[in-house]
This record gives sequence, structure tokens and C-alpha cells, in this order.
Amino acid sequence: MLVGPPGSGKTHLATIWARRVCAQVLSPDGPEPEGLDRPILVDDADGRLQGEALFHLLNVAARHGAGLLMTARTPPTQWPAELPDLRSRLNALPVAELEEPDDAVLTAMLAKFFRERNIRPSDELLAYLLRRIERSAAHAREVVERLDEAADVAHRPVSRALARQVLENMDHDEDSAGHGPDEHGHDQHGDDAARDSGAMSVDAVEADDRP
Repeated sequence: MLVGPPGSGKTHLATIWARRVCAQVLSPDGPEPEGLDRPILVDDADGRLQGEALFHLLNVAARHGAGLLMTARTPPTQWPAELPDLRSRLNALPVAELEEPDDAVLTAMLAKFFRERNIRPSDELLAYLLRRIERSAAHAREVVERLDEAADVAHRPVSRALARQVLENMDHDEDSAGHGPDEHGHDQHGDDAARDSGAMSVDAVEADDRP
């Protein structure tokens, strides 16, 4: 069992394992495992498996000795289980807990996402992002995607100045999302303010990049 917060890399590690051992990747509402002599992988098990379905899967894996790997956000000792036998099985599962990615892992993630978009980030840019972004693979991917899009719009290379503006815009978007629509169904900040913010971003980046 691999347990960790979103972005800790558990799905990535589990996928590597599944590929190496030719495991079946099952969805909880999918069919019965085929070829029970093969290992089984279930991702996000705590969000999708429970009760008799989970108990059955554990029994199938144990009976045939095929091997079972599950990923989850919470340890199995915290999962609900009304069946005493299931509770006992969950408590006995070996667990490897993954923490949020450290500097080395997060830097490698960013480099990979940039490489997928044919972008060569400078060491200065990677160090800048490392200090400022959320420590998760999902957020790192989103930041790289936003940077690539902003660079295309501004017709400029990806730089630290562009990264600063993109992160500021992402923070602004999160703040705006916290203010729901008013009683008439309109955004409290107004669509014009959002458009102005987007239009200003290119000018701000260009000014930042000037010597």
C-alpha cells in the first residue's frame, strides 16, 4: 500500500511497478481480474473501494498469491470497515507513506514538464519556482502549462519575470474563485476586471524584461 497526499508521486510509482510486473490496473467498478496469476493495481483505493468489494479484492489477491498494490491518500487503518474480518485485513496491510516532494523531486518534476513542452528552463527559473509553488505534481504541471501559454501570448521566452507574473495571476484567480456570484448571478469582481488583469499581464512582463 502506498499512502500519501496528492502530488506525492504514489500514482507515478505504482504505474512504474505495474509496468514492470505486467500488473492488471483495475477500476473498482470494472470486471473481475483476468488471469489471477498476475499482480493487481488499484489507484485511489480509499476514494473508490469499500465494504464487500474491497474485502473480495483482498481475498482474491491472497487466495491466488498474485500480489496486490493499492494507492490511497489515507492509511487503511482509517478506512471505514463494518466487517470485522475486513477491519483485521486493513489493519494488517503493509504501508509505505510518501511525503510531499522534496526540492530534488520537485525540481525533477518541473524539468520533466518543461521538457515535454520543448522548453529549456534556466537554473534561475527552476530555483525561483521551487521557492514559490505548491509542492505537488499537479500544481507543478499547471504552472508549466500556464507559463507556456503566457509565453505564446506575449511572444517572449519563458523567463523568471514571466513566471512571477503568471504566479501572481494564478493567485488572483484563486482569490477571485473565493468570491462567488452575487444575488443576480454576476461575479462580484466583474468580467471587466478579469480582462483588464489579463491584458496588463503582457505589458507587465515586457516591462520586467527590459534592462
